[in-house]
Amino acid sequence: MMHFSLYRALHPSSMADRSHQLQVHPQHRYNGGFKTQRDSGGPSATKIFIVLALLPVGGTLLGLFGITLVSSLIGLAVVTPLFLICSPVLVPTAITIGLAVAGFITSGAFGLTGLTSLTWVLKYFRRASASMPQQLDEAKKRMQEVAIQMGQKTKEVGQAIQNKAQESGK
Repeated sequence: MMHFSLYRALHPSSMADRSHQLQVHPQHRYNGGFKTQRDSGGPSATKIFIVLALLPVGGTLLGLFGITLVSSLIGLAVVTPLFLICSPVLVPTAITIGLAVAGFITSGAFGLTGLTSLTWVLKYFRRASASMPQQLDEAKKRMQEVAIQMGQKTKEVGQAIQNKAQESGK
């Protein structure tokens, strides 16, 4: 790892003339990116055993891959002329099957969307009906308060009219 320090040095001759200097101070010696096997004493017995155990498995899987690839290519070479001969039948069939699958997927999506919407509406009404009695109680209390205020106001107005009638009658 290297440590870099950058500083500006001013020339004593003029303030406007500035030069930049780069100083490199090595802190650690670079010995290469990878440790070699001779530095660490070689691979352990466990690593050698793992490699020896997995080598036949990897070789077998690689062989099966090759056999599968070759048989797929041979099958494609044999069946390609048959596809070209039958293509007037296969292309419309593939389009029909594709459209049918797309229709089933679309109907499923619409059904799921509708079911989700109905579930949301049901939950909304349940929440609204749960808070409905509280809202009705609050509305009743407000109506009672308004009725009491109107009764008092009516009494006050009635007494004011009665007082004016008595004053005008005197």
